[in-house]
Amino acid sequence: MTKDVIALTQQMPDPLSILAGLLAGGPDNLVQAAGEGAVVQLCDEQGRPLVSVEAPLLVQVPGEATRLLGAQEPATPYWWTEARATTGVAEAEQLAAAYVSRIASLVGGAVWPPEAARELGVVKSEGVHATSDAAGGAVDVLTDKAAVVIQDRPVVPMTAWLSTAVGAAAAAGIGLQIVTPPGARLTPAVRAALDGWPSRWVVRDEECGYYDGLSGAVLAWQGGMFQPVPGEDGQTPVPEVFKDVTDTGERQLTLQFRTIHPADDRLVLGGALEAVCQALRGAPPAGWGTAEPVNLPWSLRQLTDLAYERAPEPTLLYAVGDALFATVRVSRTKAGVEEDITVVAGYGADEEPPLDKVPAIAETLATRHHLQSLLVQIRKARRDLAVPPHFEAPAVPAGFALGADEVRAMPGDRARRTPLAAAPVELGPATRPALYYPLPGDPSDLAGWTDFEKLMRHLKGA
Repeated sequence: MTKDVIALTQQMPDPLSILAGLLAGGPDNLVQAAGEGAVVQLCDEQGRPLVSVEAPLLVQVPGEATRLLGAQEPATPYWWTEARATTGVAEAEQLAAAYVSRIASLVGGAVWPPEAARELGVVKSEGVHATSDAAGGAVDVLTDKAAVVIQDRPVVPMTAWLSTAVGAAAAAGIGLQIVTPPGARLTPAVRAALDGWPSRWVVRDEECGYYDGLSGAVLAWQGGMFQPVPGEDGQTPVPEVFKDVTDTGERQLTLQFRTIHPADDRLVLGGALEAVCQALRGAPPAGWGTAEPVNLPWSLRQLTDLAYERAPEPTLLYAVGDALFATVRVSRTKAGVEEDITVVAGYGADEEPPLDKVPAIAETLATRHHLQSLLVQIRKARRDLAVPPHFEAPAVPAGFALGADEVRAMPGDRARRTPLAAAPVELGPATRPALYYPLPGDPSDLAGWTDFEKLMRHLKGA
């Protein structure tokens, strides 16, 4: 199990020098071991990992410390320096706490969690040595079935090291299982990474032991991974803590869409996402990045440059705004450059999700950003977008759109005919329109899925 400790500072720390001051081996050995890696791992004489230290990250996006830590937000820009200690080993937690405390003391800043701050005394470190480790000691238990990561923080984000663990598990063909205490929540990025067996979110509970934070199934460790435990009737039991939910009146509006651009040197990516955020929040995204915390101010050019540098490999990006989170996957295909984008916006009990704006958003995507398709959904869920370990009602379709090329490719007038009560809305020029199909969009009525399935069968000619 790991325990994360973070320093939030206005000035850039020198982590190698500070680490060297903690170790009896001296700075020469430390610098040599770190090499060019972004992570330094401290191990004991037996080679067991004690503390993993990441390079400081400059956060230029306001709100990330509040969103992910619940901490008082420093003035941006600020430096985020993270250390992960192996719990159950006293010197590991002491080393991590001493490390971030010295950073905060030397360059000015705060320690998270506050109780980790400690006096700057001598920490026993005889026999501790440093190694370079790209994975950063992310995985706590590794079997031939699953990579298990144990986290103890209020919100589990898709950090750079967790992203590395996700990729490594996928490459090995095994599941990623994240274990947390019952009060933890996931960010949408982490939730998406657990979408597929045997990956899962495992919640420790004092009464029922372990349960799946997304499905509620009671779990047990067997066969090298956490698996559902069948009850006496053969069905997997679900604990009451998972079913105990109160409707707060909060809602989430989700727009999933794909755009396909011609591949040329003039292409600028991110415009479709910016247009959607502008329509929903009246502003472009506050920032973007390849991991959490999202650290870069919003820039179409920088986003495009990164995707271009990584091509032909796909690029996965995240963007944040006011109660808004977006995932962008850029891929090079035979059709061109594709952007698969999911935007989730949260609304409080006194706010109404702007479904009336969706047709105009669909038209902007169709006429300016090469829209292929758009699915709009609404659900009862938290405004802050964090995923809690209890039941959340599934999203209900509220609208669907087809781009002009897809409408034109359908035989006859199939796209304009519909099995739904409402006729499709034409978007863009009459000679080459895209189409928007309004759906009920009532988060209390799952019949919206029935209408959506009818529409999909009709459009596919089934």
